[in-house]
Amino acid sequence: MSTPLAHRFAYHPPQDPETVWAHERVRDLMGDVAEDLAHILPPGREYALALTKIEEAMFWANAAIARAGA
Repeated sequence: MSTPLAHRFAYHPPQDPETVWAHERVRDLMGDVAEDLAHILPPGREYALALTKIEEAMFWANAAIARAGA
């Protein structure tokens, strides 16, 4: 049975090369931001939280891509 809740927790494989590219692009962009911040920010709790938020943004961006095609 397909419900909105089931859709949120289902695996959504890439359906075409454009979707694969979009996922890769998001990972590249977020990775670049994380690398830049690693050179700018001092180590500590705030840096760790900033990195976590970048990971969260990457997750949600990729979820948006995956769920849109499914």
